[in-house]
Order: sequence, then C-alpha cells, then structure tokens
Amino acid sequence: MISLADAKRIIAAAALFAGSALFGQQVQFQGSVPTGVASPTSLSLTLRDAIDRGLKTNLGLLLSGQVSETARGERLRSLSALLPQVTGQVSENVEQIDLPSHGIDFHLPGGFSTPTVVGPFHFSDARAYASFSVFDYGLRKSYHAAKEGERAAQLSFRDARDLVVQSVANAYLLVIAGSSRVHALRAQVETDQAIYDRTADQHRAGTTAAIDVLRAHVELQQEQQQLIAQDNQVAKDKLALGRVIGLPPGQQLTIADTEPYSPLAAMTPDEAVRTAYQQRADLQSAQASVRAAEDSLSAARAERYPSVGVAADYGDIGATPASSNGTFTFQAFAKFNIYDGERIGGDIIQARAVLRQRQDELADLGGQIDYQVRAALLDIQSAADQVAVARSNLDLANQTLAQAQDRFASGVTDTIEVVQAQGSVAVANDNLISALYAHNLSKVELARALGATEQRIQKFMEVK
Repeated sequence: MISLADAKRIIAAAALFAGSALFGQQVQFQGSVPTGVASPTSLSLTLRDAIDRGLKTNLGLLLSGQVSETARGERLRSLSALLPQVTGQVSENVEQIDLPSHGIDFHLPGGFSTPTVVGPFHFSDARAYASFSVFDYGLRKSYHAAKEGERAAQLSFRDARDLVVQSVANAYLLVIAGSSRVHALRAQVETDQAIYDRTADQHRAGTTAAIDVLRAHVELQQEQQQLIAQDNQVAKDKLALGRVIGLPPGQQLTIADTEPYSPLAAMTPDEAVRTAYQQRADLQSAQASVRAAEDSLSAARAERYPSVGVAADYGDIGATPASSNGTFTFQAFAKFNIYDGERIGGDIIQARAVLRQRQDELADLGGQIDYQVRAALLDIQSAADQVAVARSNLDLANQTLAQAQDRFASGVTDTIEVVQAQGSVAVANDNLISALYAHNLSKVELARALGATEQRIQKFMEVK
C-alpha cells in the first residue's frame, strides 16, 4: 500500500503541475529544437507552413508536452494506491537458530535439556503477497487531485499550441512589415537616384545651382543608409522566425505571403468575451487547477479519518518440494490517528493556502481575458481607421511628389520642394506599413484572446 509520504508527494505534484500550466516561461516559445539539414536553396514559407513547423518543433510546446506526460505518470501512481498490490517471492534459505535467544531453554530430569543451537538447516519458500486498501478517503481524494492535475496539464498543452501559433504569426508578420519597408525604401532610392542624375545633368548644362546637386546627393545617401539598416533588420527578423519554427541553422528563407488586409466582421465586446470564456484553454486549465487544489485540501483533512485495509500471503514452504506444505496468513486492519503533533493541521493550512492561490489566479485570469479581448477589438478598429487614413495620405503624397518633380523638371522650382515631397511620401509609406502591421497584429492578439488561435488566425488572416 502507498505510504503517507507518497500520498503527500502526489498531492504536491498535482498542485505543481496545475500551477505550471498557468505560469510557463513565455521565453521558451521563442526557441525551438532545429530539425533537418539546411538546404542551399532559399526556403519559401507561407504563414500556414510556418505555423505547421512551429507546432512540431517549438521548445515551449515540447516542454509543455513533457509536463503533461509527467502529470499523467503522477495520476497513474496515485491510482495504483487504490488498486490491489500483488508481489511474488521465491527464496532458498539456510538457517541456524540460537534457541535460548528465542526463549526456548528447557532442562528436564535426568540431565536432558534442549540444544542451544539448531541447524544449519535448509528450506525453500515460494510465496505471493497481496494487499488492498478497502477504504482510505485521503488516497481517493489524492487520486482525484492527480486526475485534475493531469487535466490541467493537458489543457495547458492546448494553450501552449495557441501561444506557439501566436509567436509564429507575430514573427512572420514582422518579417512581412520589414520587407515592405525595404521595398518602399528601395523605390525611394531609385527615385532619389533619378533626381540626382537629372540634377547633375542640369548642373553640367548650367541650368541648376551646385547646391541643388549637393542637396539631391545628400537625400540619396540618407535613403541608401536607411535601406542598408532595414535590410539588416529584416535579415535578423528572419533569423528570429527561423528560431521560433525550428529551421536548421544557416537555412535561408523567403516570405511567400504579402501583407494581408481584410476588414474584420463586426463582433460586440460582450459576445467576444463570452466566446473567450468558453474556449480559452488556459482558463479551463485554471479551473481544473482549482478543483485539484480543492481535492488536495480534502485529502489533507482526510488524514484524520481511519483507513481500512487487508493483507495476505500464500506460499509453499519446505525442505524439499516433495515435503513442502502450503501456508498462508490473512490480516484485516484499521488504522487511525491518535496524536500527530499538529502535522495534519500544518498540511491543511498549506493545502488551504494553495487553494486560495489557485482561486485568486483564476479570478485574475478571468479579468485578464476580458481585458485582452476588449483591448484587441479596440486596437483592430483603431488600426483599420489608420489604414484608411494612411492610404489616402499616401495617394496625396504621391500626387504632391509628381507635381514637385514636374515643376523641378520645368525649372519652376529647386530641389527643396522635391526633397520635401519625397519626405512626405516616405512618411506616408511608413505610416501605411505600420498601420497594416498593427491591424494584422491586432487580429493575432484577438485570435489568441478568443482561444482556438490556429483556426481563428486562418479565418481572420484568410490563410490557405
């Protein structure tokens, strides 16, 4: 039968796994276990491909799976305490016994007395032992706590999948936004190069001042510098994406998807919050943790209750198999606590504190989910409005630049007006890219806030 120390260890383990289901290290989801060998050709990745890879290799998900398996092992250990325990033993024995030490020392008339030593003698013993806990309320509650701990760990694993999808999508969108900035900067460099070449030609023809050439040259080199820095940043963002999804070291990748934009269907905050409460795996894991803590508290209180069990053995013993005889013992017993020096009281206090902690964590998580859902909806609406304004502003900035270039080509104005118009286009481009990135990022945050992140991202982002 399981000892009291083992039962307490199982209760503590159930509480530990339940807590780890809620408070895993987020940094683990930025790492992975690289698989495969780097290919000499660049790997083209869609968002769907990246998510699939992340769900196979992300470190946070792999570690969460191991926690779930450990919790399953603890449940099986606690279950074994409630089931019959059967063991067998076969032994060959040689003994020599000192009879007086066993209270056998008789002296009879005529000088006869029992011998001091008997043996050595040999016998064989083949025996089976069985024990069974007929009633132990504490062990039953420990098993229930371990079951809820396993359920909390399994739900935490589901939540870990959502966190992986969120991490992969965020990293992928960051590369898309960075690549869009590279394309915009490269287009501006090409425009600046054309303006510089034209200004230099006009200066050689004597129709433009040298200051205009210098101004165009400075603008060109500033844009080139920004392009170099942005190229480097995109390369680093790709490395970070590769780490999240477990690409082999040195593997080059390209992004197959462009920056998507689609308005989100109307959803009221209250409706979204209700959906999140129903589908968030971490909330369900927290609820299971509370139930595990409640069972652990009941198990601690049950240490004061009596327990009933039986034990028996049956075997064949004798000097030789031919002369052996069957023997058995049977025992029924009841155990109860008389005085424990407040040990049980201490266990109850600790279990009650764990329960309150889990209840507080559950309440806080409910408020956190409410905040995440409402904040994501606000961000989506704000980003959608910013996209509309940024697109209009970029159109106006491009018109302004076209007119400034025409005026400069006609000799009506100098390069100052062109440079200013180029700056406006650059700002408008950057604002549009930032707004698109913010809108898509808010969709990812909403998908995570609602639960079932993988399916919702496919719907929100129209991922094929």
